[in-house]
Amino acid sequence: NQGLATLAFFGVGVNLVLFLTRVLGQNNAEAANNVSKWTGTVYIFSLVGAFLSDSYWGRYKTCAIFQVIFVIGLVSLSLSSYLFLIRPRGCGNQEMPCGSHSGLEITLFYLSIYLVALGNGGYQPNIATFGADQFDEDDPKEGHSKVAFFSYFYLALNLGSLFSNTILGYFEDEGMWALGFWVSAGSALAALVLFLAGTTRYRHFKPSGNPLSRFSQVLVAAIRKCSVDMPPDADDLYDIDGNDSSMNGNRKILHTDEFKFLDRAAYISTRDVEEQKKRTHSMWRLCPVTQVEEVKCVLRLLPIWLCTIIYSVVFTQMASLFVEQGAAMKTTVSNFRIPPASMSSFDILSVALFIFLYRRVLDPLVARIKKKGSRGLTELQRMGIGLVIAIMAMVSAGIVECYRLKHADKDCMHCEGSSSLSIFWQVPQYAFIGASEVFMYVGQLEFFNTQTPDGLKSFGSALCMTSISLGNYVSSLLVTMVMKISTEDHMPGWIPGNLNKGHLDWFYFLLAGLTTIDLIVYIACARWYKSIKLEGKTAENIDDQVSFKL
Repeated sequence: NQGLATLAFFGVGVNLVLFLTRVLGQNNAEAANNVSKWTGTVYIFSLVGAFLSDSYWGRYKTCAIFQVIFVIGLVSLSLSSYLFLIRPRGCGNQEMPCGSHSGLEITLFYLSIYLVALGNGGYQPNIATFGADQFDEDDPKEGHSKVAFFSYFYLALNLGSLFSNTILGYFEDEGMWALGFWVSAGSALAALVLFLAGTTRYRHFKPSGNPLSRFSQVLVAAIRKCSVDMPPDADDLYDIDGNDSSMNGNRKILHTDEFKFLDRAAYISTRDVEEQKKRTHSMWRLCPVTQVEEVKCVLRLLPIWLCTIIYSVVFTQMASLFVEQGAAMKTTVSNFRIPPASMSSFDILSVALFIFLYRRVLDPLVARIKKKGSRGLTELQRMGIGLVIAIMAMVSAGIVECYRLKHADKDCMHCEGSSSLSIFWQVPQYAFIGASEVFMYVGQLEFFNTQTPDGLKSFGSALCMTSISLGNYVSSLLVTMVMKISTEDHMPGWIPGNLNKGHLDWFYFLLAGLTTIDLIVYIACARWYKSIKLEGKTAENIDDQVSFKL
């Protein structure tokens, strides 16, 4: 299901920047910004899907509904492109741009791609969590399979996009946009049918209610008791039995010492004792420790989550500026033209290779060195390695751009293919991005899934996607700021329409510098982080799972 849905999504997303420039007539900076905003919106909608899933609908129903919206958006995009946008017929390739379009036609196009964004965004955080739900963490065999699941899930995602980046990318680059969009719509429909076919075999978990009200209750209760003297022993705080019906089958979370102010929400006052006797006590005055710890878990995750946003700024360049850079390089081998967007195939191959190397070579090797026998690199350590490799990717992209400019014709009118430097020099930067994804995004998926409470699992997956979303918005903001500053005094700027007159290499080096600063902050946050403590898990197992120290 994930492979087919990803094929459908990237059938639109991978060449969207070229569609905007060739079919809608936008310039490079405007198109890159619009792609970043659209991609960012996809991941913002993941919060909507996660909220509905955790609170009301459950993961299965949420996945099904948003996949239907996804299919509708793709069908609408296919129809609007074929009937209104690709005029004259055959336009939209490298040689023949399309004509002008009415405001209504442009509106229909944006409505379609944002329906795609809503459908894919609402579905994505839930399908990963729904897959993880099929494994029992308390069963040793299934628990091990669950860890492997996230790697293979991410591999399926990349194999789905491989078809989009190669076959569909080629047809779309040649101007057959409607065909590419119809194939995407068919793939999304097949994914939906396949998902529904497994309905009777799935494990289902009940939604836990609105998390916003639970969080608000803790904050209000803590503020109401801000002046009380807290007992030194956490055993005196209010808690409920793990089998209580109000737990909705979720596991009990043990007390931790951070954010002590919130513990006041679980302090049992004289009034609370009287209300409990009458069975009239309010959750807005007294909350169990597990509910307080839910809020603490989210607060502890936020610094780690914020540090992943800059990485997502690096990652999003692959769908925008990497493509524009590739289009300005030599893209022909004999008489065959390589679509610039298809170079992301090397990213996918890199992901597949490094998933294999990590699971079969690196992880067992590190586990033997640590002499703990059960685990290799923790999720936090893997995410740190991902940031290091991301820095290498940006440095590589900057060096390639330096050499591309040396071999470029700065006076060209139509500058696609204007440099004699082969597009295959982009392979290292795509490979570095792929390697970094294996460590960063797979580690992130595992980390947020294991470190969020049972009633917030979809929210944990949504955090991963929201960091990608904010990364896209930050990328758009950076491009806008860089262009505003670098175009003063009538200069062409770092990312002009003619890249041969700009300094895209400086932008890449800027990102490398920002990621280095982010890495330093991340290391400090990762060393501070304390894991969620679930009833029944030993402290040793918890520390082995999330510790940043080797």
